[in-house]
Amino acid sequence: MDTDDLSLPTYRGIIIEAERFNHDLTLRFGVLASNCKNDDDYLNQAETMIKHWLTDENFEIAADVIFFGEPVDLEKFKITLEKLLENITEIRKTPMNEREYEDWG
Repeated sequence: MDTDDLSLPTYRGIIIEAERFNHDLTLRFGVLASNCKNDDDYLNQAETMIKHWLTDENFEIAADVIFFGEPVDLEKFKITLEKLLENITEIRKTPMNEREYEDWG
C-alpha cells in the first residue's frame, strides 16, 4: 500500500507527527507503508518499529542510521516516539472501517 491509502487519522498521527520532528523520520514511516496490507497492519508494524527503537541498547547508533548521520536531540526523538505510540493507541479506538479516508477518486 501507499501512504495515500492510510486513513486520515493514521496519516496525521504518524506521518505528520513524524514530519514535525524530522523529515528523515517521515521517510522511515512512509517506506513502512509499502510493506503493509491495510491501516491496522500499518499501525501494528509502526508500533513494533517504534518499540524496537525505544528498547534498542544502541539507541544512539540506531538514531544515527535513521537520520543518515545527521545529529538529532535524542531526548526529543524519544519524546516523539512516545507521542507516536500514544497516537497509535488513540487511532485504534476507532475501528478501521469507521476511520475517515481520503477519496482520491
